[in-house]
Amino acid sequence: MGQPQALALSAEMISFIHGQIDSGNFMLLAAVDKNQRPILSFRGSTSVYSPEQLCFWARNREGATINAIKYNPHVAFMYRSEAIPLCEFHGRARVVVDQDEQNRIFELAHEQERAKDPEQSGLGVIVDLDRISGVMGFDNNGPVFCQMARVTST
Repeated sequence: MGQPQALALSAEMISFIHGQIDSGNFMLLAAVDKNQRPILSFRGSTSVYSPEQLCFWARNREGATINAIKYNPHVAFMYRSEAIPLCEFHGRARVVVDQDEQNRIFELAHEQERAKDPEQSGLGVIVDLDRISGVMGFDNNGPVFCQMARVTST
């Protein structure tokens, strides 16, 4: 597969992330709690915050996912559909405290997710992506791999 490309969400990734509720192929989030136990949850509110960031709206401010992120910011998302065999997103999550960022994350969430929290009582989370990898499909030569990593200065 060679060297990873510089990390930047592609148009295809942005499309399937934003279309996950409509397609029924939800993003699966993995976090680790303070007891080193995995926490898995589907996050239909996941959206693209920037070319190198995902975000999601957590309706439960005191839920297991938020508590796990506060303890250990390292998280991973997985996406799978009939067209995309596997796409993983790894990064560092942080609970947002800035009200403007909170509002933006809420507005980026799918309308069905926003309707489940009409009082906007949840919390926004931003994930700074470090790497993306997976199989984006197949062509005549076999699997079409994706391997991206955050560019770091040395």
